[in-house]
Amino acid sequence: MENGKNIYSENTPQIIELAKLSEDADQIENELFYKYDVKRGLRDLNGKGVLTGLTRISEIIAKEEVDGKSIPKDGELYFRGYDVKDLINSATEDKRFAFEECAYLLLFDKLPDKKELGDFNKLLGFYRSLPTSFVRDIIMKAPSKDMMNTLARSVLTLYSYDDLADDTSLPNVLRQSLQLISLFPLLSIYGYQAYNHYHEGNTLFIHPPIESLSTAETILQLLRPDSKYTELEARLLDICLVLHMEHGGGNNSSFTTHVVSSSMTDTYSVIAAAIGSLKGPRHGGANIKVVHMFDDIEANVKDWEDEEELSAYLDKILNKQAFDKAGLIYGIGHAIYSKSDPRALILKSFVEKLAVEKGREKELALYEAVERLAPKIISGERTMYKDVSANVDFYSGFVYRMLDLPEELYPTIFAMARIVGWSAHRMEELANNGKIIRPAYMAIEPRKDYVHMEDR
Repeated sequence: MENGKNIYSENTPQIIELAKLSEDADQIENELFYKYDVKRGLRDLNGKGVLTGLTRISEIIAKEEVDGKSIPKDGELYFRGYDVKDLINSATEDKRFAFEECAYLLLFDKLPDKKELGDFNKLLGFYRSLPTSFVRDIIMKAPSKDMMNTLARSVLTLYSYDDLADDTSLPNVLRQSLQLISLFPLLSIYGYQAYNHYHEGNTLFIHPPIESLSTAETILQLLRPDSKYTELEARLLDICLVLHMEHGGGNNSSFTTHVVSSSMTDTYSVIAAAIGSLKGPRHGGANIKVVHMFDDIEANVKDWEDEEELSAYLDKILNKQAFDKAGLIYGIGHAIYSKSDPRALILKSFVEKLAVEKGREKELALYEAVERLAPKIISGERTMYKDVSANVDFYSGFVYRMLDLPEELYPTIFAMARIVGWSAHRMEELANNGKIIRPAYMAIEPRKDYVHMEDR
């Protein structure tokens, strides 16, 4: 602090002036991107992704070929060739937790038998232990208000506790990956508890993990003051984790994992980079926007069952006259899926049971009404190149609300799941000994003659 101001946070007039110089210097005319056929965002003008790699880990299907034409279809998601819907339904019927089973599948391309799954669960439980004094010395020091930053910092710090941190052999990277999969709930929730105590003034409690619990159960056990939860709560959170754990190699954080892994850096640096990607509002965190939007709808629509009144308010949101005035109905639409997001359909099929248990049926009916009305309103107001439908974020935030999970943890719950996908993609990148990923950039700045200091 200097003169009552935080020099690490203040944007002074000098900084503002220099930033304007930087902004002016960095402008590139839009027509140049078209002239040189630049695939901005690694997508063509129709939104189709540029093929930059191959993967065995997962597959996303949103279209089918009919008479030589690509036609939108209901979305499908496959983990190692298996329909994720079948994986979840089977685990649900047998009253198993699916997250660990799907983690085994994504990492090893094999559905585990009972012994293999039991041994794998024991291994994850064994690794669910932080180094001595890590919570006191690292997590409790300088707690951040942002849980993703806290998580990334903790991951990078774990490098210092690993004698083989820079070893990129597959056995060592697998060991590191399994440890991080096990530790993400602890790093995230302990980080939240530190924030909640030091920034919000609430009671601090740190529960030790129980080795025999599943990942979903561990999250609830660590987070709640009394460590209690119902079976339905744990199973629905488990389903949420499965639906977020992997979604192809082209999403921003998984592609980041491939890019940074290709440089042959260490696992902790790779995963911290992926966390930084997921933190971005264009990638993770959309479900927070959804629940805030519904808070706004509930406060401003008098009769939730009046579809005419509800439609009128959604139209205001779309036309930047209500909510955050961004012109977006959050949770509707996806970069790949059009007719339906399979993750949203799966989650919706389980949400009703929890809504009944929590007495939130009226809110669920509102969500279902918005899901039904929003696509029609959007198509009536905007030029549409494809259909839109509810995505996984539409219902996941509602589930987290019903589970009393703090909003600060929503992005890290995504990370607790996606660490499995990141780990699988890192292993795949290293196993195939690919080249360092280095796409081309064209320089368009004209050449200039040097000007001596006295002539400037």
